[in-house]
Amino acid sequence: MKEPAYQEALSAFVNPPCEFSVEAVSGGLINHSYKISKKQNGPAFLLQQINRQVFPDPEKLQENYQLLCQYIKEKQLPFFIPAMDYFPGQRSVYTDREQRCWRVFSFVEKTRTLYSTDQPEQAAAVAETFARFTAAFSQMDSRRLHITIPGFHHVSNRFRQFRQALAGASPQRLIKSGGLIRELNDREHYAQLYDAFTESTAFPLRVMHHDAKISNVLFDAGSGKVICPVDFDTVMPGYFFSDLGDMIRSMAGTADENSRDFGGLEIRPAIYQAILKGYLEGMSDFLTPEEKKYIHAAGLLLVYMQALRFLADYLNNDVYYRISYPGHNLDRAGNQLALLNKLEEFLADNYKFTC
Repeated sequence: MKEPAYQEALSAFVNPPCEFSVEAVSGGLINHSYKISKKQNGPAFLLQQINRQVFPDPEKLQENYQLLCQYIKEKQLPFFIPAMDYFPGQRSVYTDREQRCWRVFSFVEKTRTLYSTDQPEQAAAVAETFARFTAAFSQMDSRRLHITIPGFHHVSNRFRQFRQALAGASPQRLIKSGGLIRELNDREHYAQLYDAFTESTAFPLRVMHHDAKISNVLFDAGSGKVICPVDFDTVMPGYFFSDLGDMIRSMAGTADENSRDFGGLEIRPAIYQAILKGYLEGMSDFLTPEEKKYIHAAGLLLVYMQALRFLADYLNNDVYYRISYPGHNLDRAGNQLALLNKLEEFLADNYKFTC
């Protein structure tokens, strides 16, 4: 019988060996995770295989996490993140014979993960959690962190990649996406707004999570209260709009990015307001006056950026995002453009905000 993929790393971590139960942890799109529990008494831990196609330098991920943990300890911050553990020799990463990279964290028991919500209270709690994460590291020089995915939320670079994809796309794909291409080109001013923000000292670099979605927050299984954020692989220097914009993009709409009911897509006012309220409760004391002035630009920038990414991937023959059918990325781009249209209308009508 073929040895499980995790077996070598598990044996390297636990010495002397003992009996374990192994449970795959679902929900992760990038890394493979396993809850490892001793059959006798003892705390469980999370054994995780790092996706080296997405993160070619796993040590940088671990060094960033170590830096966060050390900062929390040194400053005695009232902010919890799961503890990182080590393989023999104080190695934070173990590379097996197949060149797979593994790491270990303590497992946070009696928690649950949500993938969506229609409850404003939950949306507000998620937003406040990610805000308090950035606020906790407000005095840390974010440039100490490694860039784990270069240009991840760089909107103007994503626009340039979109234009490059146009130049190399097949005539058939260009014809099918003609309407989307025109609308995204017409909104180039969002890429220019990104450049204006990032070139201004009024918008400082901060420690940002960069994957701020409800599934990256652990909730207490009994009370439903937030325990902590998780998945810090994309924690890097960034700007205020990244996490707030990602939460608006992923929670404020009536459907996720895979819905093909573009006409039925709407912004949920109560959820949008809850996200904004929760984020401001956690970050208001740390935001600059200019950041507060442009707070509603966050969702516009992130939704526009994601529309660019989906359409560029479609034009590049679907080389990045996993698809379930031909044209999936085209539909995702159409979904995000519909969401952008609805968000523009919502902000203009309710907040008199345009940019």
